[in-house]
Order: sequence, then C-alpha cells, then structure tokens
Amino acid sequence: MTTASILNISAYKFVRLPDAQALRDTLHERAEALALKGTVLLAEEGINLFLAGPAEAVRAWVVALKDDARFADLAPKESWSEAVPFKKLLVKVKPEIIRMNHPAIRPDALERAPAVTATTLARWLNQGHDDAGRPVVMLDTRNAFEVDYGAFDGAIDWRIAKFSEFPEAVQQHRAELQGKTVVSYCTGGIRCEKAAIYLQQQDLGAPVYQLEGGILKYFEETKGAPHYHGGCFVFDQRESLDAGLAPDADIVRPASEAHRAPDHKEPA
Repeated sequence: MTTASILNISAYKFVRLPDAQALRDTLHERAEALALKGTVLLAEEGINLFLAGPAEAVRAWVVALKDDARFADLAPKESWSEAVPFKKLLVKVKPEIIRMNHPAIRPDALERAPAVTATTLARWLNQGHDDAGRPVVMLDTRNAFEVDYGAFDGAIDWRIAKFSEFPEAVQQHRAELQGKTVVSYCTGGIRCEKAAIYLQQQDLGAPVYQLEGGILKYFEETKGAPHYHGGCFVFDQRESLDAGLAPDADIVRPASEAHRAPDHKEPA
C-alpha cells in the first residue's frame, strides 16, 4: 500500500509588493534549497502559490515566508499526494497574479468584498435561500473546461474561455443576477476575490459574496461537499481532486482534451 506523503499547498494574498522582483529571487532560492516544486507568482498586487514536497520542507518554506509581516496571516490550503505533481520549480513576476485585464479592480488597494464561509453556504443551499430569505445564485468564475469537471448544482456558467472575459460576461448577463444574493466561486478563491469586487460595483440590488477559500475550502470544511457534483480541476498533474481533496479516482474528463492544462499552467 502506498502512502500519500507529499504535501501540496496553495495560497494567495492580495497585498502591495513593490519589491516583487527582489522577493522573487529570495523565494526561489529558499524553495530550490528545500527541493520544492511548483509555481509561485508575484506581482505588485500580491502573491499566488502552488508548491509541493515533503511536509517538513514545505512547512519550513511557509514559516520563512511568514517572517515577512505582509504574509504573517497567510493560511495555505493543504492536500496530500503520493508523488510531487509538478515537474519543476517556477517563481516569476507578472503584471497580475490572476489576469483580469481590468486595472481598476485591485484587491490590494480596495475594500474586500464580503465572503461567505463554506458552512454558511452549505446551510443556505440546504434551506434554499440566504438568511434574509433571498434566493441564492451560485456564479462560477472559472473557465468552461474547468466547470466541466465539476460544479455546484445549478450554478451559472457563462462558458468563458479565460478569466479576462468575466467583466464582459457580467454586462451581457446582469439581468440573471439582479435582486438575488450572488455567491461567486472558483478553485481556491483568487478569481472570485476579483470577481466579487467587480460584481459589487454593478449595483445588482442585493448582496454579493465570494466563497471563502473557493471550492477546495468547501471540500475541506463540509462533509461530502453537499450541493456540489464532480471533482475540482487543479492546474497540476493530479488534474482533479475529489471531495476528500485526494486525486480523483473516478475522474470524468470533458469531451475535448484540447483544454487539458500542461504542468505549471496557472488559471487564465
């Protein structure tokens, strides 16, 4: 019997990083010294990371990162695998840690949109409305091929090919959202962080929330992921995780194989 001894972490934080290039060199050196693999993205707006390796090494890297006060409250999501699901280590600086092509949406500079926890969302979905009696609309902010691996029951899916298409999709479909409690969600929270701010600015007549920690946190905090069907696509060699945060043994792939992401491709 094999043992899942590799710790996989993912985390992001929108925080001003004017020293992103210098920080890139430091973080790369630390990760390389610990023989970690994965991707760390840095930009002036923050950090987005996916790393894997032996637990002791991964946690040592996180401890060193949190010595920087800007990352002291970082709380990586954890999952386990039998092998490292990345081929190499990439640490790079980009214009955005998640590309939206909408310069006014800067979570590092704006007030964060309200978030709903996994347990509260599950309760709302169980009762069929939020605590004020309004209908709840789940809005998937991921790319279409990711949605095809699994999604919340009845979620709105605008079949976008990349996240930068999201603002235009909102303008085309805003009538669907008017007057309803909207909960935007994505894999780990980073896309719905920007999406929720954009939605708040649209004056939809009801509250807009982001799902705290995304699908992966929902898997972690709810037993069996109620109201969610299928797996969750992840951008590494595991491809999809089940509700127990393990590689999905019963994976159902989309009909088109053209969209399967290669190693290290981050969400577009």
